[in-house]
Amino acid sequence: MKIACLVFPGTNCDHDIDHSFGTLFQGDVTPVWHRSADLGNPDLVVVPGGFSYGDYLRTGALAKLSPVMDAVSKFAKAGGRVVGICNGFQILCEAGLLPGVLLTNANMKFASKFIHIKVQSSNNFFTKHMAMDTVIHCPVAHFDGNYFADPQTIESLEKHNQVVFRYCSAEGDVDARNPVTNFNGSINAIAGVSNREGNVVGFMPHPERAVEAIVSNGWDIAARPLISGVVASA
Repeated sequence: MKIACLVFPGTNCDHDIDHSFGTLFQGDVTPVWHRSADLGNPDLVVVPGGFSYGDYLRTGALAKLSPVMDAVSKFAKAGGRVVGICNGFQILCEAGLLPGVLLTNANMKFASKFIHIKVQSSNNFFTKHMAMDTVIHCPVAHFDGNYFADPQTIESLEKHNQVVFRYCSAEGDVDARNPVTNFNGSINAIAGVSNREGNVVGFMPHPERAVEAIVSNGWDIAARPLISGVVASA
């Protein structure tokens, strides 16, 4: 699988993508600088995490104006696969490739810890190989991860199975009102969504950081088949 990994000023998770998607699972990862308009004909575009442009103005608001995002938009509209992780999710929402926005965490604190998410849809390229309701243990690292959209958008997301992940307990229980499991206050405990076509996916957690025993925090590395399956799907 040929993977284009975008790099903006302030991106800091591109090496995580290179290691997890590339070194561990043999994907061919190529960094693409934000000023480039050439994605290099990839099978997958990854918009990684970090703090693009220092999160000035609003997370992802400046990154969406970079030349590379025009290429990403054309790629996605032609059916190309795109995934945004953490800041990448914020950028895809700002660019209009995914619905909704990411607000400041409900408790107004930066969240850096291991959490649980639950697979809620197979109607997208990223989780189609995963069993429904699989619980994945992985870290988060964000200050603006509180997913929000207007009621009509939320209704449409739920109706068309576009909610990819929800925050949950270790047992898989979902409770949007629980400040422990839904720690950032996301509406309907939404941790990730896809577009209607299922070729663009974004989420706030970092499963790519939990695919080896040394960094799995004692869990069963449930994130490993998620990432390996995406690379193998090419």
